[in-house]
Amino acid sequence: MKKQLLILLIAASFFAVSCKTDTGIPVAQTSIDRIDQMPDLPQPLKIIDWKQKALQFDSLVFDFNSTASYGPLIWLDSSKRNIDQVTFGLFTVIGDVRQGPGKNNGEFHEALTTMNSLVSAGLLGIDKTSQHGYNFVKMSQNYFNSDTKWNIIMNNTNPEVAMAGGGYGRDWWYDVYPNVLYYGVASLYPGVENTENIQRTVAEQFYKADSVLQGNYDYSYFDYAQMKGMRNHIPWQQDVAGGHAYVLYSAYQKFNDEKYLKGAKSATEALVNQKESRFYEILLPFGAYTAARLNAEQGTNYDVTKLLNHTFDGCQAQNGRYGWGVIAEKWGDFDVSGMQGSITDGGGYGFFMNSVVMAWPLVPMVKYEPQYAKAIGKYMLNTVNASRLFYPDQVDAAHQWLPEIKNLTNGIIGYEGVRKMDDYNKPALKGITPVSLGDGPKWAPGQPEESMFSLYSTSIAGVFGAIVHTTDVEGILALDCNVTDFYAENRYPVFLYYNPYTEAKKVTWSSQTKLDLFDIVSKQYLAKNAEGNIAIEIPAGEAVLVVVLPAGTRLKKNGSKLMAGETVIAYK
Repeated sequence: MKKQLLILLIAASFFAVSCKTDTGIPVAQTSIDRIDQMPDLPQPLKIIDWKQKALQFDSLVFDFNSTASYGPLIWLDSSKRNIDQVTFGLFTVIGDVRQGPGKNNGEFHEALTTMNSLVSAGLLGIDKTSQHGYNFVKMSQNYFNSDTKWNIIMNNTNPEVAMAGGGYGRDWWYDVYPNVLYYGVASLYPGVENTENIQRTVAEQFYKADSVLQGNYDYSYFDYAQMKGMRNHIPWQQDVAGGHAYVLYSAYQKFNDEKYLKGAKSATEALVNQKESRFYEILLPFGAYTAARLNAEQGTNYDVTKLLNHTFDGCQAQNGRYGWGVIAEKWGDFDVSGMQGSITDGGGYGFFMNSVVMAWPLVPMVKYEPQYAKAIGKYMLNTVNASRLFYPDQVDAAHQWLPEIKNLTNGIIGYEGVRKMDDYNKPALKGITPVSLGDGPKWAPGQPEESMFSLYSTSIAGVFGAIVHTTDVEGILALDCNVTDFYAENRYPVFLYYNPYTEAKKVTWSSQTKLDLFDIVSKQYLAKNAEGNIAIEIPAGEAVLVVVLPAGTRLKKNGSKLMAGETVIAYK
């Protein structure tokens, strides 16, 4: 009898072990050198309410009846360029003398501002298809440049007016980033008439362009009408390949056309094959995201670490945008690590828009390559903290160029940038570091000082507003990895937490229903069948990437993938 009982116990034990789910091995973290140079816990630390800032921006900027001293910041453009409909314009900066209903036929406005604002609003749940009696999403389609025969979304509805009125030269990132934005707008506002047609046409143009370029992106811009690379006085912009790749892979997910997958791979290969960083403005991080997603979903093996180092270390090419990268320094009493812009200009110049936009691709990227969870978590804490310094209400009078009118918009619209040192040589700012200011007054004769306050820069703040959530532990953020992961399944919530402290910390997840919390990094459950206030423990100086699952969801391995039911939650 004892022998039979022993056999039964051994069998039961074997059965229990054999039925235990193999969830894989923990993911070793990969360091990014420049992020390692950033502080674990930046000082002074202050995480502002980014969602509230973005909501206030939308309310202020889309008010046709504003009685503020600077007047309405929006106007209607009745020229019906490209599409037979009235569109709208937003000022690039406050008081911009080049813009408005009575300037340049009302046609000088930028997708950089208007589409940024649509993405920002959409991420926060604002319905821009029906606001104040207008469908702003449909109206933005006028940026689709059919009149020029380029047949892509461009930064202006009429590029000739923009170049004449604003002194622009053809600049490749200005031509590609609006298409990244449009794909974001289309994902957030599906079903708007003519949207899919424009998306498909843009994808066709980008596919043709990449096919013509054949891996050689050594150009200042590309003429999408002639399908020809062009060079001018503007630096070559090889990292535009990242923008092509992002749009083409989004198009592949949208239309399931293998041609676009082929184009996405080709553009990504062009990016990865570059021997040195050619980072210029904003598109390289989108290429890193696309490379990571292709590795996970399509089985490629692109060097994402190389692309991230190229992004953060910045451009070192003398014939490129030399010094463009991510700042990792303390200026005076302020940690400014994480600001994106020039590392070298005047000792450093961080830009508001660029600093925020980087979160769009890099936060969801960690779902596909969780080896970067710690690095991106640390970077995000730094950039979210430092980026408050762009807002005039978050900076003391001594460290900004226009303290006397800092309350012009009640702190809703920020400065274009933050410099290590003032480059206008204002006596009161001599020796002061950092200084919040902007380039607006330099753009055209008669530009007022308040043009330092930048709508184009502030318009994308909703990216932080949607991604960044504070927790009950100061300095530990909950970063939503799904909200900007457009054209992905995103069935289960995924949040990135980074612990900057030298001891383990616990943050609280609250739920009214029973759930399981699984960490993609450690490949362990942090909670099972739990509800109410659930403690998530984060090891000292580490990150967790938490997937929120209904209680009892079965996990299973399928090759290199870990599945929750029929949904992939981890790829390696």
